Amino acid sequence: MATEDIKNEDSNIEESNASNSQDNSEEIQNDLETNSPFEIGDQVTGTISSIEDKFVKVQVNDSDYEGIIPISQLTNKRIEHPNDIISLDDQINAVVIKVEDDAKNIIISIRKLDEQNTYDELKQKQADDETIQGKVVEAVKAGLVLDVGVRGFIPASLLSDEYVEDLEQFNDQTLDVKVEDIDQDKNRVILNRKRIVEGEKSKLRQEELENLEIGSIIEGEVVRTTSFGAFIKIGNVDGLAHISELSYERVESVEDAVDIGQKVKVKVLDVKPEEERISLSIKQAGESPFDQFIDAHSVGDTLTGTVKRLVDFGAFVEVASGVEGLVHISEIAHEHVNVPQDVLKEEEEVTVKIIGLDKDNEKISLSIKALEDAPERPRQEKRESNTQVYTDDSEDDAPTLGDVFGDRFKNLDL
Repeated sequence: MATEDIKNEDSNIEESNASNSQDNSEEIQNDLETNSPFEIGDQVTGTISSIEDKFVKVQVNDSDYEGIIPISQLTNKRIEHPNDIISLDDQINAVVIKVEDDAKNIIISIRKLDEQNTYDELKQKQADDETIQGKVVEAVKAGLVLDVGVRGFIPASLLSDEYVEDLEQFNDQTLDVKVEDIDQDKNRVILNRKRIVEGEKSKLRQEELENLEIGSIIEGEVVRTTSFGAFIKIGNVDGLAHISELSYERVESVEDAVDIGQKVKVKVLDVKPEEERISLSIKQAGESPFDQFIDAHSVGDTLTGTVKRLVDFGAFVEVASGVEGLVHISEIAHEHVNVPQDVLKEEEEVTVKIIGLDKDNEKISLSIKALEDAPERPRQEKRESNTQVYTDDSEDDAPTLGDVFGDRFKNLDL
């Protein structure tokens, strides 16, 4: 084969590789019948016998055939001259990609053999779910192009578990990735870094969960709110502060108590590492207003409070910020009260007396009636008797038995 013909052949192969796509052996297969002992797809070994600007010659082992490797078939990397990666007398392995009908020459490719081996390795690593490394060669709008022996691609959606705006930051970095999908016919290898990021974060979360101590006070950031509470990020894990644990004061809406992005101190109430669940409290991370109230007050104190809730069994009265006590229905008034609503209304200001303090259970018993005088009961009038009683204090006139019974005895025959 003439040198000019080899250069033309190389040019044709390079054109078929535009935009980094690989040659398809079917496109360069010679349809003519030949008497060559080689067929397209055969693997051969040989020795580099000559190096030219655009190709190298190989003496094929155990054959009088000469192999020609165009520069584009030496490697999948861009090179200026074959000398950049190969030397005379190097032993090489290659695959036949074209057979000449009228000469003892075959066109062979180191690159395609390397690619085939690489694809086989990638398929095995995909099956085993192994982590591989690839160097970022280009950042495009849709993701990153990596060199993993062949051209690989990470879509932006599989780059991380969070949105990444600046893809250029990954240029020239070597990344750990998983093989997501392979289509060798289309020279397509899809890679996934997101699963690795998620796995690493999951490991960190487990470590942090195991190291969390119940009762400890730590700092976190409110990252999400729901109708039932706020999710607070502490390190790499999120915990839930139930709406009842946001404040000692009554909270109608979570958004009234906390804001997204707010830094808060929280107390760890419970940890379940296997479920990645953490129960937190904002209110318990600070000093309890109830404890403050207990320290400042005693049974018998008189206070002014506001009726906050009316229930069947009494009224809850706020006696300090975040502190409520119960006025039992029996302590509302001296008179019988059917329902608290008959006597009290919400937001009404009342004066109460402390009649009980239960520090352990954080309960305050209050009374309204204890500050009021009990009404006097109506006195029952004495009934006047109609029977007249006559008395005679004179001893002389005192009657004798004879006077009383004489007439009764006189007729008796004694």
